[in-house]
Amino acid sequence: MSRRGWGAVAVAGVLAASVATAGPVSANDFDRPEKGFMPANTVLRDRAPERVGLDPAPIAEAERLIESHEEAPAAGGHPMYAGAVGVMGHDGAVVARHASGWASRWKDATTELPREQWEPMRDDTVFDLASVSKLFTSIATVQLVEDGTVDLEAPVATYLPEFGVNGKQDVTVRMLLTHTSGFTSWLPLWSKYPDVPSRIKAVMDQPPTNAPGSTYLYSDLKLITLGVMVERLSGKPLDRFVHDRITAPLGMRDTGYNPTDRDRTAATEYQTAPPRGMVRGEVHDENAWSLGGIAGHAGVFSTADDLAVLSQALLNGGTYRGHRILDRRSVEMLITNFTEDFPGDAHGLGFELDQRWYMDALSGPRTAGHTGYTGTSIVIDFDSRSFAILLTNRVHPSREWGSNNTARQEWARGLALAMPVDPRHGRTAWAAGGTNATTATLTAPVDVPRGGARLGFDLFVDTEDTDVLTLETSSDDGATWAPLPFALRDRGPAQQTDGTVSGEHGRRWMQARAELPQGDLLLRWRMTTDAVYLGRGVLVDGVRATAGHRVLLDGERRPGVFDPRGWSVVQRAS
Repeated sequence: MSRRGWGAVAVAGVLAASVATAGPVSANDFDRPEKGFMPANTVLRDRAPERVGLDPAPIAEAERLIESHEEAPAAGGHPMYAGAVGVMGHDGAVVARHASGWASRWKDATTELPREQWEPMRDDTVFDLASVSKLFTSIATVQLVEDGTVDLEAPVATYLPEFGVNGKQDVTVRMLLTHTSGFTSWLPLWSKYPDVPSRIKAVMDQPPTNAPGSTYLYSDLKLITLGVMVERLSGKPLDRFVHDRITAPLGMRDTGYNPTDRDRTAATEYQTAPPRGMVRGEVHDENAWSLGGIAGHAGVFSTADDLAVLSQALLNGGTYRGHRILDRRSVEMLITNFTEDFPGDAHGLGFELDQRWYMDALSGPRTAGHTGYTGTSIVIDFDSRSFAILLTNRVHPSREWGSNNTARQEWARGLALAMPVDPRHGRTAWAAGGTNATTATLTAPVDVPRGGARLGFDLFVDTEDTDVLTLETSSDDGATWAPLPFALRDRGPAQQTDGTVSGEHGRRWMQARAELPQGDLLLRWRMTTDAVYLGRGVLVDGVRATAGHRVLLDGERRPGVFDPRGWSVVQRAS
């Protein structure tokens, strides 16, 4: 690959992480994440969850929950979506397929079709991916970087001179890929401008609303611009480029723009402005529709199986069945966080990273994905060699019916929980933090002699920042409690805490140490979760308090001394 392709971007540090090929990981290694990629010759095959070491129960529960959202709640209202198709993959195997509900159910925004005209979802139903389309444009752009045609750090105006007006002359290709260009989120292209040329010109002329590089703001206009750039530099329409360079090499036969078999597609919305009626087999997004159904931000249709192939190709380092669409370095760049200055908005080149609001317990620094407005989502977890794809038609028959984020979380969580975290010691460990809006306490007495004592335990933490574990003590039989500061050590130097920990998702057991004051104490681990978003939660194991050679508390030998309220026992999987 050309040096000029990657430009002056400071990648040496981020590429220090290995891009070497790594072997398969076992399912109970969620707490021992691997780096690198799967073998390039890995090809998906269907396997029962148990055959690859997964617990089938969380997967079955996720399927039950996905199906439950297809009916209106008993209290009234409407379903979350008409139907869904989902696929889960782990370690090169498709471990779950789910199709339920209806590809077409409504005649208009309020009227159901006659029951005999409802059309069921199938494994091969074709969905309007909406903004998941942005991933295809992003991959296409990175392919041009690989080719040496595009410099990631070059101004976009180098390739699209008409773009470099009204304060955008310093906007780089990377800024467009990472949503940091300062562009506004959206323009009503379909209604404000009369034809395709005027709509594209409106995007090129649009001034930034923020200084380039100063703000993270998700924007369709950025990807529309990249789509135009791909066409200009390749000499091909975007749909042809995506076909020739991505979908055809990977054998993704059901993926592309403007599908020809309308009857295989899931219906989306009944639209009155513009007056399109029930939209089916055409892109739902009005701006993409006004651009002929082919745009950088929306327009791709696909199936769950085709997206599984794309996911596995990326897990393989850019290759599937001997066809390479990206080199390993490029895939690593897709999942490198270029937006560290904007906490909570981690973003690689086109891919969102570490977003618990839809990735749930699969979320991590090397978890990449995207969502689509029509109800689609893709989550690829490189550390566990897994992916969770959920496609719904949540805008059928109306976008006003709300979000399907709960279902996205449930699908990703089902796969994450199927990968056990083994206890650090013995056969069991204590676990909490797996349910929203709860407080769980794990309490044990310890009589500390004069001179104090030392407390040690192992801790696994995978939570969002606002779900907090507090270690605390009471010297008045639980009437009052005070945080107990402790030190945490993973693989480097110990980090001192104030008695609380949250927001960790390194997926490794850590060692905790604390000094206990003299007295007849109660020792308590208190886990509190807020109302939204979850990780795997926390596990505590190997609790031991000593004073010199004297053992005061041994959780492995005497687990019965603990009073668990809201904590559960986790058994070793193997």
